[in-house]
Amino acid sequence: MKKTAILFPGQGSQYIGMGQALIEADQEAAALMEMAEEVSGFPLKKLCLEGPIEDLTRVLHLQPALTAINLICWQQLKKALPDFVPAYAGGHSLGEYSALQAAGVLSAEDTMTLVTKRGEFMEREGTANPGGMLAVLGLTIEEIDNLLKSYTGAGVVVVANHNAEQQIIISGDQKGLDGFSEMCRENGAKKIVALKVSVANHSPLVAGAVEDFSACMAKIPFHTP
Repeated sequence: MKKTAILFPGQGSQYIGMGQALIEADQEAAALMEMAEEVSGFPLKKLCLEGPIEDLTRVLHLQPALTAINLICWQQLKKALPDFVPAYAGGHSLGEYSALQAAGVLSAEDTMTLVTKRGEFMEREGTANPGGMLAVLGLTIEEIDNLLKSYTGAGVVVVANHNAEQQIIISGDQKGLDGFSEMCRENGAKKIVALKVSVANHSPLVAGAVEDFSACMAKIPFHTP
């Protein structure tokens, strides 16, 4: 018997106009967006539909904005396929919170509360410790790890995500990203692409958000899936 999984995207997948067709065509989708705006305190609909992309991409805005669109997509999928029950729900980084809501672990309101605070704390840390993320294509995780062990250049750089056999995401400050990406090119990387994010996610540069966010999570009820 086949089992189906649903996977929610994370930061970097945003674009101007995302969710527009659903929000404009369906009252329940519009109501969910209104709830997300009320919880977050941000004009998420305007950011998603009109931008500008620089404002949408700010981690402070992007985490609640993208999560709202994820929840709307899940809402609409359930309406279209009322008997559909996935065997698994997962998410790519930020998308994990949408997966928890889809699995019944979090309410939609609590999901929006968490991602709003997560964005707030990560923006604070990103402002204090600027950085970004790069996708390295053409090298394996073993090759990247070995290069990192021998990297003696300036800055901070770490592996953030292992997306595929030869697609590794690195995160760090600008000096670290510049120096290590050049090392990757010299050692066979086929392509290096900057991600559409505003902070160095999954790196020590945003680790200061953990304590405050953990305190927020402790106040939220998590239910059995």
